[in-house]
Amino acid sequence: MQVREFTDADWDAVWPIVQEVIKAEDTYAVEPDLTPEQAYEFWVAGQHTVVAVDDTGILGTAHMSPVRPARGSHIVNASFMVSSAARGKGVGETLVRYALDRARADGYAGMQFNAVVETNTSAVKLYERLGFRIIGTVPGAFDHPIHGRVGLHIMYIDL
Repeated sequence: MQVREFTDADWDAVWPIVQEVIKAEDTYAVEPDLTPEQAYEFWVAGQHTVVAVDDTGILGTAHMSPVRPARGSHIVNASFMVSSAARGKGVGETLVRYALDRARADGYAGMQFNAVVETNTSAVKLYERLGFRIIGTVPGAFDHPIHGRVGLHIMYIDL
């Protein structure tokens, strides 16, 4: 598996992954019925976007951008999506490691995740194993389709 820069030619393979993840409504606070054009704006436009690929195709995707402009631009945010068929195969970890390496190479001082749904335990465990800390939790900030209102973790790692 390798991680490479997203190209517009990848969108036809990335869009189903984005659509699947947002329609589940259990990890992203995004309207589930985004059009492909709206999803492209959300996931790709103005961000550093990459894909994880192997010989079978695109398995997942990530994007990165500064958390805040100007005086806050030394901290980067990243988000990740993996197709359901590729989950449990290390795609998420590969994407997170890529994002951390890229952020360090780009000179960021830290990486901050603003809204990790607390019931997304596999992601929380992965992030913690890679050195992220939960620095706060907003109680009931995410309306989970099964668990009701659950917390959103803010997670951070110094780079």
